Amino acid sequence: MIRRLDLRRDDGVLPRAQVDVEHALEVVAPLCEDVRLRGEEAVLEYGERFDRIRPAALRVDPAELTRAAAALDADVRAGLEESIARLRRTCEAELERTVVTQIADGATVERRIVPMSRVGLYVPGGLAPLVSTVVMNAVPAQVAGVGSIALASPPQADANGLPNQTILAACSILGIDEVYAAGGAQALAMLAYGTTSTGGSVAPVDLVTGPGNIYVAAAKRYLKGTVAIDSEAGPTEIAIIADDTADPVFVAADLISQAEHDPMAASVLITDSDALAGAVSTELDRQAPAAKHADRIRTALDGQQSAIVLVRDIDQAVGVANDYAAEHLEIHTADAADVAARIVNAGAIFVGPHTPVSLGDYVAGSNHVLPTGRSARHSSGLSVRAFCKNVHVVTYTDQALRDVGGHVVNLAAAEDLPSHGAAVWARTDRVGE
Repeated sequence: MIRRLDLRRDDGVLPRAQVDVEHALEVVAPLCEDVRLRGEEAVLEYGERFDRIRPAALRVDPAELTRAAAALDADVRAGLEESIARLRRTCEAELERTVVTQIADGATVERRIVPMSRVGLYVPGGLAPLVSTVVMNAVPAQVAGVGSIALASPPQADANGLPNQTILAACSILGIDEVYAAGGAQALAMLAYGTTSTGGSVAPVDLVTGPGNIYVAAAKRYLKGTVAIDSEAGPTEIAIIADDTADPVFVAADLISQAEHDPMAASVLITDSDALAGAVSTELDRQAPAAKHADRIRTALDGQQSAIVLVRDIDQAVGVANDYAAEHLEIHTADAADVAARIVNAGAIFVGPHTPVSLGDYVAGSNHVLPTGRSARHSSGLSVRAFCKNVHVVTYTDQALRDVGGHVVNLAAAEDLPSHGAAVWARTDRVGE
């Protein structure tokens, strides 16, 4: 069900999903422009074409949110509330504070934390209605102090054109009442451009966050600059570093859990143990056929993006993992904490046999919106920081300017920008003495 890749003698090529965002960009670019020009009517038309339903209205009546929350299963509600509480605790601890630095007498630089004014959250509703993504996007935005939050999720043909009912319930619980029945690239274009200039009622946002398919990723690439984005998230990934102390039942279950997301999901085991590799293969053959989404899981595990990677030792495993830069990385080794400390490239690290990625997907207190496709080498997962800006506030007294003004004049002259120096000279007759 899953291939083996032996790197014990050479480095080889790591498994990776082939995602052609550039090709998808050719598809979404004219779509985004159409939404910019025609607004809500274009969004409704694309919803009818791609989601096979035309909502009666883009904006979901807040009463529908209330009804969905009232009908929500009590156990699901309890899970959502626990997820919200734990993530809120993390976000509050991570929220940066304003810092004032005394540079010299009468000279201060304040690093002010300013929340985004308005953000758009995208929650996919394709193969799986990701209600947890509502929490992962909304909670950090709320803790950051964002004043206006809009959320878009695809209309469902079996829900009379409304988004998934559990997603609507989560919005109600979180107090988000600006919800749109819009999916895909057209939803992102609607949020980025707004529709007020075309007679619509959607105000443009400053930032768009949330995962989606390749067309959503392509739309983010196209719209970047018009609006800020969190990342171009691709198919989900899990990598697991494991030695002969790992439980093959746990390892196989965790590989399957991510394969369940999407046929293009990547599941990668990195191990120095032939015995564990064989045991995990056996467990995959046993567990996968019994899963609800067995066909999807088998396709993902059979794909070129998934493999059991054999390495010489844990040192090489760490090197391979850092090169792979997984969205999710689990550590199942005798010294898991020490191994985790050596990882520098991963969206999130899950340490030890009792910390599965599934925990992070829902109630660990961490965020599950994470960088994919090796972008963990330079990018971070979604956090409260993504919804804030840093603004420097500089304050100098007359004397503080006099003390340093000569340096401004001299450096400006070195750059052949004398008017820069003149702006200081105009304020004091001591500059240049």
